[in-house]
Amino acid sequence: MSDKGKTNVSQGMSRRAMLAGGAALTGTLFMPKGLKAADYPTSAVNTTGLAVTDDTVTCGILHSITGTMAISETGSVQAEKLAIEQINAQGGILGRKIEYVQEDGASDWPTFAEKAKKLLVNDKVASVMGCWTSASRKAVLPVFEQYNGFLYYPTFYEGLEESPNVIYTGQEATQQIIAGLDWVNKEKGAKTFYLLGSDYIWPRTSNKIARKHIENFMDGCKVVGEEYYPLGHTQFNSVINKIRLKKPDVIYAIVVGGSNVAFYKQLTAAGIDPAAEKPLVLTISVTEDEIRGIGGENIAGSYACMKYFQSLQNENNLEFVKAFKEMWGEDIVIGDVTQAAYLGPWLWKAAVEKAGSFDVDKVRAAQVGIELPSAPEGYVKVHENHHLWSKTRVGKAQADGQYEVVFETADLVEPDPFPEGYQ
Repeated sequence: MSDKGKTNVSQGMSRRAMLAGGAALTGTLFMPKGLKAADYPTSAVNTTGLAVTDDTVTCGILHSITGTMAISETGSVQAEKLAIEQINAQGGILGRKIEYVQEDGASDWPTFAEKAKKLLVNDKVASVMGCWTSASRKAVLPVFEQYNGFLYYPTFYEGLEESPNVIYTGQEATQQIIAGLDWVNKEKGAKTFYLLGSDYIWPRTSNKIARKHIENFMDGCKVVGEEYYPLGHTQFNSVINKIRLKKPDVIYAIVVGGSNVAFYKQLTAAGIDPAAEKPLVLTISVTEDEIRGIGGENIAGSYACMKYFQSLQNENNLEFVKAFKEMWGEDIVIGDVTQAAYLGPWLWKAAVEKAGSFDVDKVRAAQVGIELPSAPEGYVKVHENHHLWSKTRVGKAQADGQYEVVFETADLVEPDPFPEGYQ
């Protein structure tokens, strides 16, 4: 399904909302404002045949809007469209309005690869905002590297990757995992852990890092169980019984997508109340987006370790949340990956205007060092390894579907996708 060029106000957002929300990532933040296309001739800013005209530039949006991952990826699409609306309201990029071609990865990894090739080869998009699971990212990566496309990938993931064709706007594993495990050990006295995940590369690799940290860097701590289930799995009673027998201090859960609905409902039905913290539930995969499907009453009391929660009380985030709700509805929620997806178009704009070109090689060179001091999550900066410096936070799930922030790192955590001692 293609959805090209739908960047007008009729999508549900007033000009006032666009400008108000755009303030969250503007001010003194980006490169020159109000640039005129006439000052940047198409022949000069597009030397590689991308979809750039005198008036427009086309990007791609590639996420699952159907299948088991739609519960998680819909928010990313909404955030990217909001950013595009706001950028266009301010004059676009190098004086050109952004149009987009949207494709549905359909929670199917070969489909992601097929659609990525279409976007790069047929549509000749200048960049792509896309993917959620590592399986989808791994499927499209050879396509982006073969055709020299540029992907903004928003999801927290396992690390162990540093592609010249990707900017990773979510946290890599050490940023998300280590701080959370240290927190639960220090603040909750946790010593025993049961690792649980969906059966693909991100949960398995993340739990590998978690196990190494628990066993090698946390005194007296151990893993008492580890289980994986296919994406879309809905029967967790067997593993819940195993957890009850093992009596771990912590269920470390990396269940992904729609499976979360079944897992947390069955956990509650089995008499394991997360609020009692016996065992404590710590997840790195459940954002506010997933809680909408799970139901706040089924997960209240659980903890999540991420860089962003909708409840953050800073001015930039309050403006962002306001604009998001004005565009997509008052009942909408915003999770970690949604916010990271929102950063993608802004990072692209900043790099293009720094480079004075849409050419991928020039944008890539300009991207490193870009700073977003007014991002909704707080200040972030692009590292030379294409990941972001960012803070790590722990939130406690509330019955209303939001998280209460209970911990935040004092400093930004440097991204380290190839951590020594964890591979």
